[in-house]
Amino acid sequence: MFNKLKNKLKSWTKKVSKEIEAKKDIQEIEIPKKFDVAQQKYEPDEKEIKKKAKEIKKKAKKEKKIIKKSSEKKGFFEKVTSKITKIKISQQDFGLYSEELKMLLIENNVAFEVAEKMILDLEEKIVGKELSKKEIENEIQKDFKEVISNILIEGFKIEDKIKEKSEKPFVALFCGINGTGKTTTIAKIAKSLKEKKISCVLAAGDTFRAASIEQIKHHGEKIGVKVIAQEYGADPAAVGFDSIKYAKKNKIDCVLIDTAGRMHTSKNLLKEIEKISRVCNPDLKIFVGESITGNDAIEQVKSFDQEIGIDGIILTKADIDEKGGTALSVGYITKKPILYLGMGQEYNELEQFDKEKFLKKLGL
Repeated sequence: MFNKLKNKLKSWTKKVSKEIEAKKDIQEIEIPKKFDVAQQKYEPDEKEIKKKAKEIKKKAKKEKKIIKKSSEKKGFFEKVTSKITKIKISQQDFGLYSEELKMLLIENNVAFEVAEKMILDLEEKIVGKELSKKEIENEIQKDFKEVISNILIEGFKIEDKIKEKSEKPFVALFCGINGTGKTTTIAKIAKSLKEKKISCVLAAGDTFRAASIEQIKHHGEKIGVKVIAQEYGADPAAVGFDSIKYAKKNKIDCVLIDTAGRMHTSKNLLKEIEKISRVCNPDLKIFVGESITGNDAIEQVKSFDQEIGIDGIILTKADIDEKGGTALSVGYITKKPILYLGMGQEYNELEQFDKEKFLKKLGL
């Protein structure tokens, strides 16, 4: 996505600077005039105009020959053709490509309201700025980077939150819809915490989906972490409560509660997650969504945030996401940080979200 965007910005800046320079050159040509005694006013001096036109034409031909002869000399074109004075980007100049830029963002999984916000912020930064022709492109890229940076919320590390809480266990609740890789993500976090000498227990709160309990137990065995589970159809809130009780008794630092995938359009299922949250009173509520789903992920995160108030976001399948707009959208819509990016199926393929690293990937 952002390679396309980068190229569009480059084309846009070149067109804007070219048109501004063209307008400026026209404005700088003074029309020769002479005083007409009979009319008692100044009239264009046709003789002088013709003379001026010849001079301009002659000069243009001379410069064209010089440029042609020197085209292999790097940077010479800029030296010959630029009379670089300060130029100002107008509202009209910005409008040349703003709509096209907005559509490009939307096509690449940036929500409409986020795309509009980005365009408005960029407009506010560059319209009216006085720049030299060669500065325009770099200035717009710099301003665009700043716009995106302001949209993304600074994240935190789960292990830091766990260490901050004096009374253990620390409880983290994970929510999202089916198929996003939520259970695998929880296992990745559990393994990462174990490596940092933070003990944890997994709560098999998905008691509805077929083979879900077996799946989380399988993960627990592979990474060497205890799983608390009941029978299928059991109350997920009760599973979470029992897991917290077990952690307190055994002095375990953290409880990670898995939940059944709930469609964000179903009020009954959302009420169920609200009940789990109310009973277990988690210290951290994390939404897990797919980065490749675009606007669907945005609607999902909004629904869960309204129901239980999420604290952070994990985006899975980021390794196959060619567009990148979902990360910008979910961050802006919820005003909550992205904590991790899922980069594959292996337990170590969970990347701490880094704003600067993300911006570099966007070519900014």
